[in-house]
Amino acid sequence: MDQPIEVPQSNPKAGYLAHQADIDSAIQRVLNSGWYLLGKEVELFEQEFATYIGVNHAIGVANGTDALELSLRACDVGSGDLVFTVSHTAVATVAAIELAGATPVLVDIDPASFTMDPQCLEDALAHPPAGTPKAIIPVHLYGHPADMSSILELANCHGLSVIEDCAQSHGAAIGSRRTGTWGDIAAFSFYPTKNLGALGDGGMVVTNRPLLAERVRLLQQYGWRERYISEIPGGNSRLDEIQAAILRVKLRNLDKENKQRQKLAQTYNALLRDLEMTLPETRSGVSHVYHQYVIRPPRRDALRNYLRQVGIGTLIHYPVPVHLQPAYQGRLTVAALPWTEQTTQQVLSLPIFPQLNTDQIQHIVECINFFYKDGMVKT
Repeated sequence: MDQPIEVPQSNPKAGYLAHQADIDSAIQRVLNSGWYLLGKEVELFEQEFATYIGVNHAIGVANGTDALELSLRACDVGSGDLVFTVSHTAVATVAAIELAGATPVLVDIDPASFTMDPQCLEDALAHPPAGTPKAIIPVHLYGHPADMSSILELANCHGLSVIEDCAQSHGAAIGSRRTGTWGDIAAFSFYPTKNLGALGDGGMVVTNRPLLAERVRLLQQYGWRERYISEIPGGNSRLDEIQAAILRVKLRNLDKENKQRQKLAQTYNALLRDLEMTLPETRSGVSHVYHQYVIRPPRRDALRNYLRQVGIGTLIHYPVPVHLQPAYQGRLTVAALPWTEQTTQQVLSLPIFPQLNTDQIQHIVECINFFYKDGMVKT
């Protein structure tokens, strides 16, 4: 029988305990205020997050999927429009496109960074399916930024909006510019396991374009500029005061915790480098924030089973590409995606979170070494 998981793959509770006094105080402040939705905490968090990212506008919403959908709608993406993105991503990326009424067009990834391959994007744009090409959603997967310069060049040539999916890249940067500042608009998720995670759900839309920001605010709450008067059809996607207050505490610690993730990744790299497996790569000039530490090991599934047996948690991000999942198989617009399909058979996410320590990493690596060097499993 497997022993209980002693080293989880992620640990939101550890993130809470690391800042417990400040988070408890922030929650109590909201409870005492008597104002629980779209109040001062949300307003201040929007301002602080916009300053941190380096944009003029930030709008808090209910979750990351809503952030993507509202970003698409703000860019006037809808029925009959084509949105180019990747299949190697959380299904939320594709779900948001369909929620906006548009058609996803899936392109392959660069196998080194796991992000959108600009050459594959260029090929897809040269021969689009029926519909009107309208937008591109590059996904900054695992905390590694996509090749935004190349993607933006293609977007400009074709007159397309660029919506960054930053759900896994809080604080990541290309040069001195953080992800979320490159496209027309960007979407963030604050799901509890993210680098900047709430203790519930939450999301954010950011942009430097005032008209897009205004449209997102209208779409966010029934099209209201004046309460109870809908100027446009909208919905209900609000970040609540308690989550905003918690996220304000955690934002103050994000850079420090991202640096800790980078140190942990360096430790993994040093300890795993002599094994025959592919370790994460970082493109030159890029700051990778390691939302996930993803390896491509031989006999992945057997290794994962063994690690589970010895109490070490792992995950596969993601086991089935979106275009092959039952809900989408055979109906999405895709070109050949050889790297995407190969990658899903190879990747394994090892434990990584800021409170993980060096001794735990050494234990994880010792178990991996034992698995391979002592021939624990040969199939």
